[in-house]
Amino acid sequence: MTDGTTEHKGFRLSDLREMFGGSTSAGRQLGILGSLVVIIAFFQIATLVTRGQGLVLTPGNLQNVVNQYSYILILAIGMVMVIIMGHIDLSVGSVAAFTGIIVAKAMTEGNVPWGLAILLGLVVGALVGAWQGFWVAYVGVPAFIVTLAGMLIFRGANQVVGQSTTVSVPRDYTVIGAGSLGELPIGLPFNVPTMILALIGVAWIAFNEWNLRRRQRKMGAQRAAAWVSIVKVTVLAVVILIAGWLFATGREGTSFPISGIILLALVIAYSFLTNRTVFGRHIYAVGGNRQAARLSGVKDRWVDFFVMMNMSILAAVAGMIYVARAVGSGPQDGNGWELDAIASVFIGGAAVSGGIGTVIGSIIGGLVMAFLNNGLQLLGVGAQWVSIIKGLVLLLAVAIDVWNKSQGRPSVTGFIMKRFRRADEADFSALPPQAVTPQTTGTLAGQDETVGKR
Repeated sequence: MTDGTTEHKGFRLSDLREMFGGSTSAGRQLGILGSLVVIIAFFQIATLVTRGQGLVLTPGNLQNVVNQYSYILILAIGMVMVIIMGHIDLSVGSVAAFTGIIVAKAMTEGNVPWGLAILLGLVVGALVGAWQGFWVAYVGVPAFIVTLAGMLIFRGANQVVGQSTTVSVPRDYTVIGAGSLGELPIGLPFNVPTMILALIGVAWIAFNEWNLRRRQRKMGAQRAAAWVSIVKVTVLAVVILIAGWLFATGREGTSFPISGIILLALVIAYSFLTNRTVFGRHIYAVGGNRQAARLSGVKDRWVDFFVMMNMSILAAVAGMIYVARAVGSGPQDGNGWELDAIASVFIGGAAVSGGIGTVIGSIIGGLVMAFLNNGLQLLGVGAQWVSIIKGLVLLLAVAIDVWNKSQGRPSVTGFIMKRFRRADEADFSALPPQAVTPQTTGTLAGQDETVGKR
């Protein structure tokens, strides 16, 4: 007696895409990830030629990138959910600044312990998000208008509360924005907690792949050849371990930043929320076809409300991390953050029309912007040219996405992956309908291919 599962032998082109999930969402992420690798390699070589040393892949620079862009990546996590819903949030920078000044004043003038001040900041973010979510979900004002008003309101509120001055924060509080994993007194020439974190990441990748194959076998679904999983886990493990080693071998007293730990925790939590929960599927369903989702019993107003409130909470987290890193809150904090967050999401493969996007893709898109900005700065390119280049990259990414959709292609990599999709469609055509699920393909965001397009 057999379990009904099938595992093909040998090599086929679609195996390359199976390494990254097996769906068109994974294809988009593969293309974005390739762009990130090319950008890092280009600037590493360019700095080697012009400066005599590759400056991108150094411990100090990687730590700076995480510290400098973690708050933007946190905003991108919330922004992708907003954009999947077909909305936009222009107020995140102002909300971050407003929260930051309240937290700073509470600690310096109210003598509030920094732990309680963080809770206060989260409450402020939730209240702001509830205010904006009410107007979007229950009054029906477009999110663009609501958040444009919020951008003006909370920017002004920041300056009123802080009296347009910079307010410093206690030194203990700065650990969440400028701190890093501590050392263990065992005399090794690297930061042990950072390497332990890297090993945990490798173990999680291996377990996730094993669990994926176990689920596919249980459902009797087509499985990729075993070598595909082995190569996938090996490549990701090598990348994680090399990155961990670079972070662990920086100058004494530095390692993987605390802000990076917060970012990783949020990425894991929100990836689970969007991929593995009913509410996450409702987000894609409403974003893909609101009327159909409503007729299916989805409470779309509640989904709108939660997504907008969640965005402001994450903006509050980003603002508090930035204030900790800057050792103070000022009137210009948060300027332009919303643009970087939106750019990260669209470069990460989200659709302008909504219904499509992933947390992982948005993080990769944010890293593309981060390393592009960082690399240009290392080469001594002026700020005005950095701004022009970033704008052109965003315009090009969205233009290609729109053009591909007009040609009936699902993504930037749709043309390249056409043969891959045909092979997979042939594989799944032999399965009963109930066997074809997001878990069958193992995509990082399978629901944007199934629920989001209904």
